[in-house]
Amino acid sequence: MATMDEEESSFTLPLIEVDENKQALVTKLEEIEPNSSHSCSTTNSFFKTCFNGLNALSGVGILSTPYALASGGWLSLILLFAIATAAFFSGLLIQRCMDSDSNIRTYPDIGELAFGKKGRLIVSIFMYIELYLVATGFLILEGDNLQNLFPNMEFEVGQGLTIGGKQGFIIIVSLIILPTVWLDNLSLLSYVSASGVLASGIILGSIIWTGAFEGIGFQQKGTLVNWDGMLTAISLYAFCYCAHPVFPTLYTSMKKKHQFSNVLVVCFILCTITYASMAIFGYLMFGPQIQSQVTLNLPASISSKVAIYTTLVNPIAKYALMVTPIVNAIKTRFSCHYNLRFLSILIGTNLLISTVLVALAIPFFGSLMSLVGALLSITASIILPCLCYLKISGIYRRFNGQLVGICLIIIVGVCLVIFGTYTSVLDIIGNF
Repeated sequence: MATMDEEESSFTLPLIEVDENKQALVTKLEEIEPNSSHSCSTTNSFFKTCFNGLNALSGVGILSTPYALASGGWLSLILLFAIATAAFFSGLLIQRCMDSDSNIRTYPDIGELAFGKKGRLIVSIFMYIELYLVATGFLILEGDNLQNLFPNMEFEVGQGLTIGGKQGFIIIVSLIILPTVWLDNLSLLSYVSASGVLASGIILGSIIWTGAFEGIGFQQKGTLVNWDGMLTAISLYAFCYCAHPVFPTLYTSMKKKHQFSNVLVVCFILCTITYASMAIFGYLMFGPQIQSQVTLNLPASISSKVAIYTTLVNPIAKYALMVTPIVNAIKTRFSCHYNLRFLSILIGTNLLISTVLVALAIPFFGSLMSLVGALLSITASIILPCLCYLKISGIYRRFNGQLVGICLIIIVGVCLVIFGTYTSVLDIIGNF
């Protein structure tokens, strides 16, 4: 885990390992800054890197996999495995790009090596927008689950003025989160946010327990295929595999870098099993009545509350880590004559306020995550690695099977981005 200099930026992943140099990979994605000269300590073993990779891939996307399965039908599970395979392959391409130049430390470095400053800018834009929307999704998730726990809650803020329960909970959660975005040292939060792997296991176990022992059962048959919802399913599945921007950091942190491909194998297999299990069990429990977050279907019982409370804690801890790269990137655009501490607080507060406004305006978790998956995750995790590898390796100059395969992945990815984004935007508009 590497502690960044304040002026240095890199997208990082919350890890629990802290070595002698206190290397801390604090966010799921690494903050970008041009001309970064970050030097990452190579201290992580194979096992530790596997855990960190699992923590990167496991997230709130697990809550929407049953809804994705219900949207596309049972056959859409094939697409989950196809997306996992494509994402795994693009992860290997990132490794090959890094092997080609020892100066590459971050995902934006790959974009710059391939396409110059414009490549770095494009990669940065997709990352920052994804971070912003994921942080917004955290607030929507919190509001949904708190409203599920307290369904009849309303808030009176003045004479004759009442705020609905979900909107009120979003505002309350934002006030709880606010002090965390003011912190200068986020290494303490990295310990809390590193609970992603454990949280996913607890949520899955609690939901299976609820279905098996609390009278719900696994008796829903569902539908074989639903073509109308297939693009939504693909977009939500893609959101589950949006950790590629952190792969360069994992790679550079390893003692034995040649083992990174094995790390990817372990991480993708275990996470895909977890995602598929949650999708299958959730769909068997609730069928077509499944909501955008499976926790919203759970009855009032001890095991279901364990799942909901686990779901609530993680986003609160991770919100600051998600927006910190954006705060630092904005901060570097201002003159050094400003008080950086005050500037950081001001930017962080305004970012939080803006995400609250977006969460209140678009309070549809499933639709927003579908949009992130279609527009951002497929682009950043599948299309961009393929394009960068083609340019860096130079294989686009000669026709062979590898070139055909990569071009096919790019073409399919572009089609999914276009149609998936269109479907997600229509879904958001239709929910108003």
